[in-house]
Amino acid sequence: MTTLVRDRVSWLLYAQQGAYGYFLYGVTPAVGLLRQELGMSRTVAGLFGPALAVGTVAGGAVYPVLARRARPSTVLAASLTGLAAAVVVLCLARSVPGTLAAAGVAAFFSNLLVNGGLTTLTARHGPVSGAAVSEATGFCVAVGFLAPLLIDTAIRTGLGWRAGLGVAAILTITVAAATLRVRSALDRQPPTFVATPTNGRLPGRYWLAWACVIAVGSVETCMMLWAPEHLRERVGLGPGPAAAGISAMLAGMVAGRVAGGRLAARYRTEPLLCTALAVATAGFGVFWLATTPVPAMAGLLCCGLGMSLQFPLSITLSTKNSAGQPALAMSRNAYATALGLGAVPFLVGALADLTGMRAAFLLTPLCLAAAALAVMRLARPEQAGQVATTTPVPVSVTA
Repeated sequence: MTTLVRDRVSWLLYAQQGAYGYFLYGVTPAVGLLRQELGMSRTVAGLFGPALAVGTVAGGAVYPVLARRARPSTVLAASLTGLAAAVVVLCLARSVPGTLAAAGVAAFFSNLLVNGGLTTLTARHGPVSGAAVSEATGFCVAVGFLAPLLIDTAIRTGLGWRAGLGVAAILTITVAAATLRVRSALDRQPPTFVATPTNGRLPGRYWLAWACVIAVGSVETCMMLWAPEHLRERVGLGPGPAAAGISAMLAGMVAGRVAGGRLAARYRTEPLLCTALAVATAGFGVFWLATTPVPAMAGLLCCGLGMSLQFPLSITLSTKNSAGQPALAMSRNAYATALGLGAVPFLVGALADLTGMRAAFLLTPLCLAAAALAVMRLARPEQAGQVATTTPVPVSVTA
């Protein structure tokens, strides 16, 4: 096992992902509260998924150009500042079109931040980049864990959910300032630096991993967006406690990603990801069947534990199977993430208006099954003796 060495730039990149995590895990329960405030149907509320997807696609299209022409510190600081501004607009808007537009802009800058941060981590940590990505996404969830709790606290104290979500703007601006202060260290190329193209063709195996990214992204978005609705409708929790209930799932994700760095450095990606998918499926089953708070929260905790490794490991699979083009893989992953944000979560909302939330939620385990099939297919060549490279190639993010 190669040792993961963290320097001040690594910790800064982790902090950037944490600021993004507060927005990500705060905006989804906020959508449910906004739906009640504006009297939206579930179908209309489901449009926030496509809005986030459009912003994500735009970010994925722009990122390769920025990666070639701008320094990492410039891309990351601008992304953080743009995200902060979008959060402010989202909190101030009082109409469905305004909030949808703000969500899309926030997703645009969020995608630039995630792509820039994770690509820079890949470049700096080379052979153990999978562990670094797992830790970074763990930090993202650890900070995001606070968002539903602070939103619930803001509601209880009379400040309203917007005050709780607005903390994201304060965090992102603070981290943007810290990014500019260490920009010379952030822009310095590591010893493992290898230039790779950001446009070209990706092999067929990459697209299997890409499908896995779609599936696990759908699962995470569905759980974040619609689990509070399920807690209100089936378990009987109020709006604030239902939004805060997501913290049980986030607690499982934090625990899983804390351990995930070591697990990713010790074990092969494919069996580890299959195990995570199985744990998430079991947790979802408990949550879906529950009618009282304790088993529902226990199911969310177990589901979060399994979900914790799904995104970082699927990203690792994509770069592992990118034929030495991780920057291109990260760019294309944006489209997979967009589909995960927009397609299945919207379908769940639309179906819920027709059949009820409980029946519509069954699309989630179907996505888990699809992800498992893709991973098992990717594992076959290795079992047959065709060993694929397990080290993502570090990538230039400067001109």
